[in-house]
Amino acid sequence: MKLIGIFFTLIVSAFFSILPKFILYRFSDLFYIILYYIVGYRKKVVYRNLNNSFPDKTQKEIKQIAKKFFLHLSDTLVENLAFLTMSKKRLLKFVEFEKNEQIEALYEKNKDIALVTGHYNNWELYFIMPFLSKHKMLAIYKPLTNKYFDNLFQKMRTRFGVTMVTMKDAYKAALDYNKRGYLSMLLLIADQRPPKKGGHYWTTFLNQETAVFLGPEKIAQKLNSAIVFSYLSKIKRGTQVLKSQVLFEETKDLPEYKITDTHIKLLEDIIMKAPQYWLWSHDRWKHKRETKC
Repeated sequence: MKLIGIFFTLIVSAFFSILPKFILYRFSDLFYIILYYIVGYRKKVVYRNLNNSFPDKTQKEIKQIAKKFFLHLSDTLVENLAFLTMSKKRLLKFVEFEKNEQIEALYEKNKDIALVTGHYNNWELYFIMPFLSKHKMLAIYKPLTNKYFDNLFQKMRTRFGVTMVTMKDAYKAALDYNKRGYLSMLLLIADQRPPKKGGHYWTTFLNQETAVFLGPEKIAQKLNSAIVFSYLSKIKRGTQVLKSQVLFEETKDLPEYKITDTHIKLLEDIIMKAPQYWLWSHDRWKHKRETKC
């Protein structure tokens, strides 16, 4: 049955990948109706997250954000299905790149990069980064439970030269590149929920006490990598702009939590301006800090 599911997914992907954008997003409109009105996919989680993050907004405003989020989520689903088999030429019509000479200069300065981002807009588009940088691209990922679909999406993410690594292997992989004379760019999506037990840091994010991964900070400081914050800005359906900025060129001597506090605050500011594009269906605040008696 799983193989049939993958075969069907590839057929749908091939069909979506050649559709004109305006037709592709009509399918998204249909998915939106199914997700929001019929299935009600994680609506309780979405509304709880929004209410806790925006305590000053009215229920009417919360509902407007929620509905916009579900439409955006539907866009992301159909895009990712299409991206599985889409040609490079057509794929590049979905994303634009904001030129940044500071980032380009990091290669000439012989600096590795830790590229930090969040689940904002269609983060899967980062698999096109090898088109933009001379650095060898590594991306941290968490394997999917379904191994067939995990393999399918890993093929999509690696088809243009990205190497996928797990969190526990990330430092080792970056260090290996370094020893072989390659400069690496390590992509870390740093806003997911960390394990209940493990190395994380508590801070305030979107008006809530939040556990945050320390991976970007720890790996960057071990390698003295430059920290670059990046995000995708949605101009319209089917067009996103990849924006990046250098936060720190030298990281090894920075105070503890300086890197983490900086990139988390930047992501929060972006979400506040256009909240519908963040992944509200993720149960981000499932784990609470244990209070000591």
